[in-house]
Amino acid sequence: MSAFPATRLRRLRRTDALRGLVRETRLDLDDFVMPLFVGPATAPNDDLPGMSRFSVEDLVAEAGELAGLGVKALLLFGVPEEKDDEGSGAWDEEGIVQRALRAVRAEQPELVLVTDVCLCEYTAHGHCGVIRDGEVANDETLELLARTAVSHVEAGADAVAPSDMMDGRVGAIRELLPETPIVAYAAKYASAFYGPFRDVAESTPSFGDRRGYQMDPANVREALRECELDLAEGADALMIKPALPYLDVLRAVR
Repeated sequence: MSAFPATRLRRLRRTDALRGLVRETRLDLDDFVMPLFVGPATAPNDDLPGMSRFSVEDLVAEAGELAGLGVKALLLFGVPEEKDDEGSGAWDEEGIVQRALRAVRAEQPELVLVTDVCLCEYTAHGHCGVIRDGEVANDETLELLARTAVSHVEAGADAVAPSDMMDGRVGAIRELLPETPIVAYAAKYASAFYGPFRDVAESTPSFGDRRGYQMDPANVREALRECELDLAEGADALMIKPALPYLDVLRAVR
């Protein structure tokens, strides 16, 4: 027997106030994290409108403006002036991200500061780990990623976000940082969408590509395995990247 006309769902849609009262999904400033690049200052990138690299001093000013607008969290990506084969600038106490963290923390102590943990911006070859015999050496890279994460936390990071897609990197970081939130890039697909980011971050590989460690765009079940493994290793939050082309993966993971 139909519930109509006694049940009329349109009753709760009559006004803005009623619709707001029963709204199931909300987005506000508390839900957003602002990504910022810190490094040698540049003009805005045509491929990534509105996104520039900030010097440490300019980043502090930008962070203050964002905090004044109600933004609660920043995600910092570092672009060093000098690179080497191992990406040693990533864990340098005087590295670009470490200096930025200390400077922003001193001026904006209430901001949540999250840092990207990867080596691609710091290596001369642009890959996300140490190269041995033409391949990224997974286990050797883990130690360097963990050192990088520790250096970020010591400089003031509230959370770290490993984006390298090495097997076991969440566990390696968790072993050294038992109390730090880890936001894992759990399913990071190999994607042409990263092109503008790589231009700003100066992290395009000088040879080959990243399909040997980033995920195959055709795979969904593998993404679920990646998420399960990262959670088992101690991840506190999971990221699917890029998001919009993989809404089916987001739904499956949720």
